[in-house]
Amino acid sequence: MAAPVLRDIVRRHAEESAHLWCVYDWHLLHPDENPDMDEERMDRLIERLNAHLDGLRVAGEDGQVIAQERYDAFPEAGELFVLRMLQPAARHLRVHDLDLDAVRDYLDAMLPGEEQT
Repeated sequence: MAAPVLRDIVRRHAEESAHLWCVYDWHLLHPDENPDMDEERMDRLIERLNAHLDGLRVAGEDGQVIAQERYDAFPEAGELFVLRMLQPAARHLRVHDLDLDAVRDYLDAMLPGEEQT
């Protein structure tokens, strides 16, 4: 028997993943804007982002449904990033494995009119 899915916790994983992706990507695009974001803090941010994505993955189909609900309510880059990371082909990807230019191109293409900077 599968463990029950706690929707509020899974929703929090989706929200935190989206937020952390935006913080991570913004810092990479603007490295001089936040001098406190040193290598150790960046590593912890990535670790947290991966952990929240794992929480969604563990929830299986329910995680995908909840992530889709978040995107439907807030169709922004972070929420779309989360949906993309939950696709079967991305199941084992970690943030360090990503081709960031390809991710940004995907987000730009799927969110026309949205600026990703």
